[in-house]
Amino acid sequence: MTNNMSLTLPILNVSQMFGQKTIRPLTASTIYGIAFIKDQLIAIDTIKGHLLEIDPVSDNSRIINPHQVKEFSDVTGLAVWEDTLWVTRGNSVYRCQLNSLGLEHFVTLPYTADGVAVWQSTIYVSCQRLGYILIFDQETRKEITRFYAPGVGLENLAVSQETLWVCDRTEQTVYSMDRATGELRFSVLTPFASPTGIAIHSQDDTGKDLLYVAYATEEPYIRDNPNADPNHELTYRDVTFIHPLHYHYNPEKRYALSNGYLVEMSYVEEISPLDEVYLPNLEWRIALPSETERQKVKSVEPIGLPFTEEIVEGQRIAVFKFDSLVPGERHIFGWKALLEVRGIKYRITPKDVEDLPPLSPELASRYLVDDDDLAMDTSIVRDAARVAVGSETNMLRKMYNIRNYVYDELSYGIKPYIDTPDIVLERGVGSCGEYVGVLLALCRLNGIPCRTVGRYKCPPYGEQQGVPLQPDFNHVWLEFYLPNFGWLPMESNPDDIGDYGPYPTRFFMGLCWYHVEIGKGVSFETLTSNGKRLTKEDISIGELAINHIRFTILKEIPPF
Repeated sequence: MTNNMSLTLPILNVSQMFGQKTIRPLTASTIYGIAFIKDQLIAIDTIKGHLLEIDPVSDNSRIINPHQVKEFSDVTGLAVWEDTLWVTRGNSVYRCQLNSLGLEHFVTLPYTADGVAVWQSTIYVSCQRLGYILIFDQETRKEITRFYAPGVGLENLAVSQETLWVCDRTEQTVYSMDRATGELRFSVLTPFASPTGIAIHSQDDTGKDLLYVAYATEEPYIRDNPNADPNHELTYRDVTFIHPLHYHYNPEKRYALSNGYLVEMSYVEEISPLDEVYLPNLEWRIALPSETERQKVKSVEPIGLPFTEEIVEGQRIAVFKFDSLVPGERHIFGWKALLEVRGIKYRITPKDVEDLPPLSPELASRYLVDDDDLAMDTSIVRDAARVAVGSETNMLRKMYNIRNYVYDELSYGIKPYIDTPDIVLERGVGSCGEYVGVLLALCRLNGIPCRTVGRYKCPPYGEQQGVPLQPDFNHVWLEFYLPNFGWLPMESNPDDIGDYGPYPTRFFMGLCWYHVEIGKGVSFETLTSNGKRLTKEDISIGELAINHIRFTILKEIPPF
C-alpha cells in the first residue's frame, strides 16, 4: 500500500508499536475512525474536525487538514486504501486523495453511515439504523450485498485480506467476520468501554492481524472552582485514547480471550459486632478465587491470621478457626490473591445445541431445584417462566429469551437486602442479586441448570496501575449449563440498558477482565459454631464484621 502523503514521523518497528502502550494524542477530545499508513497512525477527532497524524510512541500529533476542518467535522468512519482516504459523515460516504483532501461524494444511505472500510474495489459501510453492513463496488457505486450487523450499537470497521473487523460501541465488542460471506467467526470484549474506532497495524508472522482500538467517553471528576462556594464541584471531561487489542481464539473450546491484567485482590474481615456475641469453636469460611479459562490464580496468602484450606465441589475455601469468639474480642483476617484475569467471550449458536444429551441426574438434582428462596412454587414466578420462553424448545434460545424477558420486566435499583423473585417481579425493580434470583428461578423452571457466581468486580480502570482501588458494591452474576459445552457465564443486569431492547449481548456468554470469579456454585462466606452451620436467623455476618476489599492493578499481561 502506497500513498503520496508526506511522512514526517520516524518509521517504527512492530516491537515498538505493538506493545501495551496506550496512545493518548495531544489535544484530541473524541477520536472515532483510525487507520494506519505503514507505521503511521491517522485518526479523526470528530467534534473538532481534526484529521490527526499521530506518533504512536510519543503521542505527538499534527493536524493534516488545517484548511478543511469544517469539511471533516462530524466524520465518524475512516479508512485508507493506497492514496485514497474514505470517510463517513452524516448519511454519506466520501473519498479524497490524501495529498489534497478534497472530499468527493461516493454514496448516500437512507440513514446515518457510521463506519467504513475498504479492500481493493470493495467498500464496506456500517449503518446502525438499517442493522446492516452494506457492501458497495467502487467502480459502479452500486450495492453488491449486505451483512447483518453483529451488534446493536454504532459500529466502525476495518478490513484485512480475509477478515472484516467490526467494532461495536454499545456491545464493547470487536467481531471477526469473514469479509466475503459475513459469517461471524468469533468476538472479543474490549478492555475499556465505548470503543469508537478500529485499525489494523499489520500482521504477525502467523498472519494474525495486529489491532488497535480507539475509545471515546466522558469521565466525572472533582473540579476546584475558586469562584464557587464550596469550591469543589462535580463536572465531566472528554476522555479519548487508542490501545492495542490482544486476542486469542480457541475454536475447540468455542471462546476467545482478550486483554488481561495482573491484579492483586485482598478480602479482609474486621470483627466489629453491632451486638457482642459468644461463639464457641468458631470456623469462618471464605471462598478463594477460582481457576478458570480466563482467570489464573498465581498465589494466595493469608492476611492477619493463618487459615487452612478445604476443597468444596472443586472450589478452594479458606478456613479460619477460633477456639471461641468472646465479647470484646477483635481480629482482622482474610486473604490476598495474585490473579491473571482476561476478557472471555464464547461463540455458541442455537444450531450447535439442537441435539443435546439429557442432563445427568446429579445436575438436575442440584441445579433445577429451589434451594435458595427462589419462590419457584409461586404463581407469579411460574407464569413468568412460561411466558418468558413461549413455545421455544432450543435451550440456548430459551436462555436468551429468559434474559430478555427479565430485562423487559425489571429495572435496576440498589437495596440493602434481597427479596425473593415473586416480590421482585411484582415490584419491577431489582438489584444485581435480585436479577440473579429471578433468572435462576425462570431458568430452573425451564430445565436449564444455573448457579450463582461472583463476588466482586475490580474497578474497571486498567490505566490506574499501582493504585489501591475499592469497589463500591459486591456483585453477582450467574452461569448456565449446556450439555456438551459446560458452564457458561452470563451477567445479571449490566446489559439491561432499558427501553425494551434490543439489548447488548456482550456479557451473554462473556465476561470482561474486571470480573473476579470466586466460589462457583458454593457459598462465598459461612460460619460454623460447635459444628453447626449458622444461618442468617442465627447471626448476620454483616452485623458481626466489616469487610474490606482492595484491588491493585499491577500491569497489563503481555499479548498471547
